[in-house]
Amino acid sequence: MKRLTLALCATLIAATVFPVHSAPETSPVTAKQIRQFKRGSDETRFGSLDFIGGIEFTSPDSRVQSLSSIRFRPDGRHFVSVLDTGEWLTGAIERDADGRLAGLSKVSVNSILLRNGKPGSKTESDAEGFTIRDGQAIVSFEQQHRVDVYPDPGFETSRPIKSLDFLIPRNELRRNAGLETVVASPLTSPLKGGIVVVGEHSLDEKGNLLAAIIDGPLKGQFTVVRHDPFDATDGAFLPNGDLILLERRYSLLGGVGMRMRRIKAEDIRPGAVVDGDMLIEANMGDDIDNMEGVDVIAGADGKPHLILVSDDNGNFFQRSIMLEFRLND
Repeated sequence: MKRLTLALCATLIAATVFPVHSAPETSPVTAKQIRQFKRGSDETRFGSLDFIGGIEFTSPDSRVQSLSSIRFRPDGRHFVSVLDTGEWLTGAIERDADGRLAGLSKVSVNSILLRNGKPGSKTESDAEGFTIRDGQAIVSFEQQHRVDVYPDPGFETSRPIKSLDFLIPRNELRRNAGLETVVASPLTSPLKGGIVVVGEHSLDEKGNLLAAIIDGPLKGQFTVVRHDPFDATDGAFLPNGDLILLERRYSLLGGVGMRMRRIKAEDIRPGAVVDGDMLIEANMGDDIDNMEGVDVIAGADGKPHLILVSDDNGNFFQRSIMLEFRLND
């Protein structure tokens, strides 16, 4: 009997199927380099920035589109982006022998899950802002305004673990121009790791952009001076706590435009009305598109580098591009 039991156990163990965790499926991406920022010119200095290079990228995977925000890992190579179609996009940048952007690799797309553990509709999952902090992947959504927190690692297959109070009255946020920016400040900055949100085109009675410091030791609303016709699309903190704010304009006659402002760390506080020095302004004479995402990485030259991405809206007439600039103080 004992032998039979042992034999039966051995048979059951042999027959047990253990799950095998396969690597995430990747999407092929083709890229061509952008070597001139100003069309027809080899000029590289633009305001306080030096143009390093860029890429225009495409993929047969139709999900690789509509990048709204981007954050890089500490290695300055691997990144996470959110798409306003309700997906995560992860990958890594590749460089050529001269250190310029040359392509993307390891690109993978996964649905952003709602509280019910399922993907949502465009209205439910319109992800616009994204940041990473302390093992958390934090996403801001517009239309159904909220700031949700996902575990990091594991956000690709997880539902949100909590939501953050974004402090701005919900009825003051425009349906399709809400919390476009969410960004974590450095722990060593005056905000000590606090999260900052900025509205795209949600304004106070004086026409300033609504903003707030949330989930940190210093909380409260503030506003950002709006320079018509530009609206905020993303932000990133420099190591010293200054905020780089990416802005965009669009008109049928003038096409798209882009600019970036640098807002001093000490100016960002509850109740403040902040403005900043313009780092760069670009138009259709420059190689830009609908620029919606920006992050700061440490360059090999020891200086902060700004990497920007565009949202092509899944539109044949728009492009997905990534641009890199070096900041010269």
